Formats: sequence, structure tokens, C-alpha cells
Amino acid sequence: MINEPFGTLPGLRDRIDGTRRRFRIWRGGRPFWAGLFMLLAGVPIIYFPYVHITLKGVAVALATTAGAASLIIGILLMTLGVTLWFQQQVRVFAGIAGLLLSLVSFPLANFGGLLFGLSFGLVGGSLACAWDPSPPEAEVQHSAAAPPVAVPGSEGRMTVDTPTGQTGGAPDAGPSPRGENAADARGTP
Repeated sequence: MINEPFGTLPGLRDRIDGTRRRFRIWRGGRPFWAGLFMLLAGVPIIYFPYVHITLKGVAVALATTAGAASLIIGILLMTLGVTLWFQQQVRVFAGIAGLLLSLVSFPLANFGGLLFGLSFGLVGGSLACAWDPSPPEAEVQHSAAAPPVAVPGSEGRMTVDTPTGQTGGAPDAGPSPRGENAADARGTP
């Protein structure tokens, strides 16, 4: 039983592995960590203004007039975190909004949730702005397999590297630094 941590249920290990694999694929297609940090940033910003902490019998009350601002900032940060998971198209907007809300939480929400919410929000906003969706693997293989296509009327001076229209020169194409064709500069007819 020690060697079999999932017991003797048939197929349990396969179901767990399949679930982990699907979650890993889902997580890889979106700014998951940025959303998680933004979600976590809202928790201390909301929590600390409404809780009374006791340290060795001394009550420390952080409740201030900024309670409403803390609630609004925290809920917005948490909403932006969930939005990053399900609407990747707004990642730059959500990242910048998260950065600004985190910075605004410093003076309005008890030092940004005692600096925990501020730091999580800054990291999450930065990750959201920096996240770049990778192209699908089929598209990468398709563009790598496409041969260069000659542009009509160019007499071999310039080629189109991909069907999308990105241009690049062939090894013997284009003018040389002296204004001559590269083929003439090598001495070939």
C-alpha cells in the first residue's frame, strides 16, 4: 500500500494524470500566474481594514475611513485576476489597471494591505503586461515548411520568404554597397 499512493482503484491514477495534463494545457494558454497574483493581491487589501488583530493582548485596529476604498480596490484587483484567466485579450489593460490600483492602494488601503497586496499586485500587473501568447504549434510548423516564393517582375532580386508577404533578399539579390547587383560584384554574368 505504501508503493501505491492512490490505492487500488482501477484507473484513478490515469484520471488524475489526465486532469493534471488538461490543467497544465489550460494554464499554458493564458497568463495564469499574473491572474493568481492579482487575485491574491486583493485578499490582504480587503482583509486588513476589517479585522482586529491582537498582539499579546493588545488590540491593533487597522479600521480607518479607507475601508470603502480598500473594499473597492480589492474587489477590482480580484476581478482583474479572474478576467486574466478567462479573457486573455485584455491582458495589457488588466495589467496596467492592476499596477495602478496596487499603487493607489498604498495610501488608501493601509499601506496596500501591509505591503502584501501592493507587492502581489505589482508582480501580477507586471506579469500580465509581459505575457505574450505563443503562436499555435501548427502555425509555426506551417511557416517553417513554406519555401521562398519569387515576386513576379523582380528578376530574382528579391524573394518573399513566406506566403504572408514578409520580404527578404536572396543570397545573390539586391544592390551591393557600391550600387551594383550582387551577381555583378562577384563577376558572374
